[in-house]
Amino acid sequence: MAFPLKLNRRHKVTLRSRRWLIVSALLITASGAWAQQSAPPASDQKVNRSWEATVRLSELQCRLPPAFDEKSIAAFKQQAASGDAAVQCGLGRMYSLGKGVPEDDAQAVLWFRKAADLGNAHAQCDLGLMYALGRGVPQDDAQAVLWFRKAADLGDAVAQASLGDSYHGGERVPQDYAQAAFWYRKAAEQGYATAQAALAGLYYYGEGVSQDYTETAFWFRKAAEQGDVRAQIALAGLYLDGEGVPQDYAQAVLWWRKAAEQGNAQAQLVLGTAYGAERGVPRDFAEAYFWFYLAAAGKLDASDMQQAAKLRDEHASILTPADISREQERARKWFEAHQAKPQ
Repeated sequence: MAFPLKLNRRHKVTLRSRRWLIVSALLITASGAWAQQSAPPASDQKVNRSWEATVRLSELQCRLPPAFDEKSIAAFKQQAASGDAAVQCGLGRMYSLGKGVPEDDAQAVLWFRKAADLGNAHAQCDLGLMYALGRGVPQDDAQAVLWFRKAADLGDAVAQASLGDSYHGGERVPQDYAQAAFWYRKAAEQGYATAQAALAGLYYYGEGVSQDYTETAFWFRKAAEQGDVRAQIALAGLYLDGEGVPQDYAQAVLWWRKAAEQGNAQAQLVLGTAYGAERGVPRDFAEAYFWFYLAAAGKLDASDMQQAAKLRDEHASILTPADISREQERARKWFEAHQAKPQ
């Protein structure tokens, strides 16, 4: 596989999947772990403060019970029935995920609507997502946009990004790149990584904004520093080509490595290539074999899967049996430590 020289649309993912957004919205909980994982690094204090405020707002607007035992859930349902919007929102998410209660989209919609009618922005966004996907209600684009807009006007970042999604793809509303940029920016400035990466994509292609690779790099970096895999891959590509940043193979490898270490098979394939071709790192055939081995076990399209397996085997022919055994054992431990399927 030749060392990739261009960052094509497959690598510069703009993160506009509706499935991604609903998972982002419905899995936001009041747990400290979520807050810690989602908070951006201290390198940008303004965005950091904004995102911390967003997390605190999430904790206030959509609560979960302190435990998921029968007694706690019964008390939680009683709170919801008494008209507590934050508890109603949380109960809706519990039903949507089957967390502590049987999964039931109709019940999720019922509780989201109760909280939404009380002005709870998170519930309004979640209700919009349910209409967008036809979960618990007939699929209805007009209702989805109505609730997204209500939540977005109240500052809900996921709703703002969802509106950006709608305007960018011409789904549910007429296509309008300028409006997409407007809503993505609002969410991005709150520190929402999905929107930051989407806004970066608009700057890269000049959609709704003037084409600007420096802004592209700025926003991809924001998302990448929060651990967003696809933004990390995109930022690596910018360093590879010197678009918006000085060309720097070492920096490209650094960001590919971050994505590869999270289990992204495409990044693992490119990282293996970097070690084999001595681009940004010293040549190391054993290290290349390790990353090709991981990539070949991951999720790739048919041609890349074939290429990863081919490169793995070619590098195996250079190594000693002891080298191969060591790297395979290392890969086994890597998969155990990550406790997740390859991406």
